[in-house]
Amino acid sequence: MTLETWELLSYVVTVLGLPFVMAAFLFEKHKERAAEEEEVYEAVAGSYQDFLRLALEHSDLRLLSKTRTMDLNPEQRERMQAIFGLLVAIFERAYLLLYDTDLSGKDARRWRSWEDFMQEWCSREDFREEMPILLRGEDPEFAAYLGKLAEEAK
Repeated sequence: MTLETWELLSYVVTVLGLPFVMAAFLFEKHKERAAEEEEVYEAVAGSYQDFLRLALEHSDLRLLSKTRTMDLNPEQRERMQAIFGLLVAIFERAYLLLYDTDLSGKDARRWRSWEDFMQEWCSREDFREEMPILLRGEDPEFAAYLGKLAEEAK
């Protein structure tokens, strides 16, 4: 092989190989980012599933009914407030990790499922009544967002 052949081969590698390597690198980074986003979503969704199990364990509070739970004794009311506090913490975590003002595609679908959960809970009168206490100290943007959903649910 002559010097000119080696030079030609180096140009071929530079012109063809470098863009290919860069494209492969970017594709791998995109796959990693998508996997991380999926992992975050699954972790938050798992927290909500754990919450639903907790609600079932406290069936006397009738948390999964669509209407306000009446005639609770002080101990039940305290348990309900604690459970609502946990729910708000899960919602805030979902908001901080998954919400953005310009979501599209898969991210938008994921967020709409969380928004549906929030709207469902905001439609409960007893949850809305507890919200001022529950949102104290929470992220201001999240508090405003959940407050807006509660107003729409009235």
